[in-house]
Amino acid sequence: MRLTLLGAGAWGSALAIAFAESHAVTLWSREPEVAEEIESSRENRRFLPGYRLPERLTVTTDFAAAVSSAELIIVATPIAGLRPTLERLRELSCRTPLLWVCKGFEADSGKLPHQVVAEVLGRDAVCGALSGPSFAEEVAAGQPTAVTLAANDPQFARTMARALHTRYLRIYANDDLVGVEVGGAVKNVLAIATGVCDGLGLGLNSRAALITRGLAEIARLGVALGGQRETFMGLAGMGDLILTCTGDLSRNRRVGLGLAKGQTLDEVLGALGHVAEGVYTARETDRLARQLGIDMPISAAVAAVLDGRLSAAAAVDQLMARDPKEELA
Repeated sequence: MRLTLLGAGAWGSALAIAFAESHAVTLWSREPEVAEEIESSRENRRFLPGYRLPERLTVTTDFAAAVSSAELIIVATPIAGLRPTLERLRELSCRTPLLWVCKGFEADSGKLPHQVVAEVLGRDAVCGALSGPSFAEEVAAGQPTAVTLAANDPQFARTMARALHTRYLRIYANDDLVGVEVGGAVKNVLAIATGVCDGLGLGLNSRAALITRGLAEIARLGVALGGQRETFMGLAGMGDLILTCTGDLSRNRRVGLGLAKGQTLDEVLGALGHVAEGVYTARETDRLARQLGIDMPISAAVAAVLDGRLSAAAAVDQLMARDPKEELA
C-alpha cells in the first residue's frame, strides 16, 4: 500500500519506521531542515534521535506530491495542526482515506478530531483514529505494542487494521470512534495529575487511587458524548491511561512532575521541548464537563493548577476534602 504520513515529529517518524517494512511510505515534513537531515543521515535528530529511518522511505516537503498518489494518509500532527492539514487536503480536492494519531479536543472549539474532519472534509470522508498505549520511541525500536484503530465504518476499521498490522505493532479494530478519541484525549489530563501526585511524593496508594478514579471520569464523559462504556476498559481507555500515567516517557506526566516541584507552566514546557497535549486538553475537558453537568473533580483540579488558580498541593487538599460517595455512583 502507498502510505503517506503528514508530520515528521516523533510519532510520524516512528510510524514511518514501523510501516516501511511492508508499505511504500512517504514522510512529509513542513520543516525543510528536518527533511534534509532525515534525507542525509536517515535520522530525525530533532524529534526522534537515535532511531534510523529506512533507506526505502521517501522524505519530502512537497505537500501536494506527498498526497497525490497515496492510498492512505495518516495525519501525525498535534491536534492544533489537524485542521490546517485537513484544509490543505481540501484545497487539493483530496478524498484519500485518512487516519489521525493526534489526541485531544481542539482548542476553543472543543471538538474531537472526527468532528473537525467532518467539518472540513465532510461527513462522508472515509476516516478513523489510531490510538492506544504507545510511546513513539518504543514503536520505533520495534518493541511489541498493541493499539486500536477506530472508525465509524467497521469494515474500513477492520480492513485498515489488517493492512497496517506488523510483526511488532498489533492493531485491533473498533467501531467506537467517540469512545476511543475521548479515552485518548482525557488520559493526558490524568497523566498530569499523576505526575503531580508522584512529584509530591504521595505514594503508590495515591497513584493507584488517582488512576482508577480518573478512569471513572473518562468513562462518564465518554458515555455522555456517545461512547461505549466497554471501550474505556480496553486499549484506548485503561491501557492508554496506565501507560501515560506511569511511563517515564510520558510528556504529560513530566508536566505534572515539574509543577509539583514548583516550576511555572512556561518553565516546564520550555524544558520539555515537545507538545504536551494534556495542557490544552485539560481546559477543554473542564469546560465541557461543566457544560454537560458531569462530575470530573480531578480534571477540574488539573485545569485550576495549569491556570494558576490552585497550587499543586492545594489541589490535592481540595480533592481529599471532598465528601465521601458511593464508588460506582
